[in-house]
Amino acid sequence: MRRLGTGIGWRPEIADAVEHMPGIDWVEVVAENVCPGHLPASLLRLRERGVTVVPHGVSLGLGDADRPDEGRLTGLAERATALGSPLVTEHIAFVRAGGPLTASPRLEAGHLLPVPRTRDALDVLCENVRIAQQALPVPLAVENIAALISWPGEELSEGQFLYELADRTGVRLLIDVANLHTNHVNRGDDPARALAELPLEAIAYVHVAGGFERDGVWHDSHAHPVPRPVLDILTDLASRVRPPGVLLERDENFPGPGELERELVAIRTAVDEGAVRQRAAAPRPTARTAARAAAEPNRERVALAQAAVLSALVAGTPLPEGFDRVRMGVQARALAAKRADVVAKVAPELPAILGARYRPAFLDYAQAQPMTGGYRRDALDFVAHLLSARRPEDAGVRRELRTWWRERSGPTPRSQRRVARVSRAARRVLARRG
Repeated sequence: MRRLGTGIGWRPEIADAVEHMPGIDWVEVVAENVCPGHLPASLLRLRERGVTVVPHGVSLGLGDADRPDEGRLTGLAERATALGSPLVTEHIAFVRAGGPLTASPRLEAGHLLPVPRTRDALDVLCENVRIAQQALPVPLAVENIAALISWPGEELSEGQFLYELADRTGVRLLIDVANLHTNHVNRGDDPARALAELPLEAIAYVHVAGGFERDGVWHDSHAHPVPRPVLDILTDLASRVRPPGVLLERDENFPGPGELERELVAIRTAVDEGAVRQRAAAPRPTARTAARAAAEPNRERVALAQAAVLSALVAGTPLPEGFDRVRMGVQARALAAKRADVVAKVAPELPAILGARYRPAFLDYAQAQPMTGGYRRDALDFVAHLLSARRPEDAGVRRELRTWWRERSGPTPRSQRRVARVSRAARRVLARRG
């Protein structure tokens, strides 16, 4: 595997800092946040300097019971080509459920949810990974995710699940040590056991990120400093194999460049400490499982299980048997809060129009209205819900919401020509006077 070095997640909010940060060998960009034909100037300048850029997908849903969507795969391939990337990465997660396989409405989580570590789910995941590998122009690496909930009746440990996935498909692994820590706190998984069971030669690179603990639950926020336990897991991994690349993730609450550079120094130090231990230690055996011949995937069974879980989380249906009620409640609230946050970013006019009423109104809406078509559709549905309920009581605010909805509910974006902008402004003035 190509050696990447030390990297950082590229985000628009820290683009300038990343460009001027010493010791950055490569960056990772959220694939869905860039357009292949209109790459940010900052990314282009980094590429011209020889900095590697890797697209990191978040919405493909390789763990879904359905096969990967061809359009999403095409988009991921286009981004890899446009960025000249040596590989593409995605998550081992399901993000949608329902639909034809279950004869039920299609639901979206808007978040990465864990697949059950069962033989059925592994068979489905392996086939989906092979489909993605055939559609992509560069190698694929898949990431272990953080989880708040556990599936009952799991048949494999996390390390065994990842080993068999890599063994059967040849896929590379993106190991997130912060997620190993999260699953240790939330699910009781042993990070050292997971590392011992991994096919270390399959590791493409490593993620490192921060989070926080509240009421005994670890939240993988990507908005806090990297804690010591995560760095310790990184050192343990580096004592077993020299990772080809290590990357710092930060998605919100961005600190200044100095703090980011200090975190990168701590990451390099943890890796170097692991290398010293590797040289001093005798070779350790790995606890690998024997590869199992792939069975014909039973997508319908996986689909029914995922639909029941996602419906309980986002639509208030009864909890499937065997799940922890408290943890499922925490996950459901986290999903609703994330929807509110992302919709506020996708449609920043809504918090501006509604003010302090936006968040409670959206959370109330989210309790009964699951997301079915992405965040842009969610924003439109939220406003339609408010208007149908004649909320809020302020008629002027409702007029602004109605105007906003009408201008964005069509199949094509609003024209940015001056005449069109003036016309829209005039309509808003008339609406307020009315």
